[in-house]
Amino acid sequence: MKKPERVTETILNHWREAVPNDRLAHLVKDATRGLTRALQSRLATEGVSFGHWVFLRILWEKDGLTQRELSLEAGLMEPTTFSALVAMEKLGYVTRRKLPHSRKNVYVFLTEQGRALKAKLVPMAEEVNRIAIAGLPASEIATTRRVLLTMIEHLARDEAAQDQGGN
Repeated sequence: MKKPERVTETILNHWREAVPNDRLAHLVKDATRGLTRALQSRLATEGVSFGHWVFLRILWEKDGLTQRELSLEAGLMEPTTFSALVAMEKLGYVTRRKLPHSRKNVYVFLTEQGRALKAKLVPMAEEVNRIAIAGLPASEIATTRRVLLTMIEHLARDEAAQDQGGN
């Protein structure tokens, strides 16, 4: 019996054989999906979902954000953030509370357990990155970073222009 082809292998064959010159947006999306799947499988060994990883990464850098700020940083809708935070609080990763100077906002803080996950999870993400760029010269990695950052910059400008009603 033939072993089923892995999802990432199917995507790679699609790009090499079916649509080698398809839009760059699709290629970036598929690369992101591959990176995400590789990280998800590693995070699962520690019982951490990819959705929680997104918020943990932000909080490791900026602990004590409001739920709204966390939503903006993650690029997610506030109800999605709220649901994730409720689950993360039950798991003991975060606490949510109002502060005396601002009774309106709910602030999110890492617990010791949430902070401790960084030492376990960041090496997993670093491993996925090493796997993804294995064998690539440093100059190509630098070029890829520069190109992707330029694309993000152009798209941010376009978004701002769209928000202002321009082209």
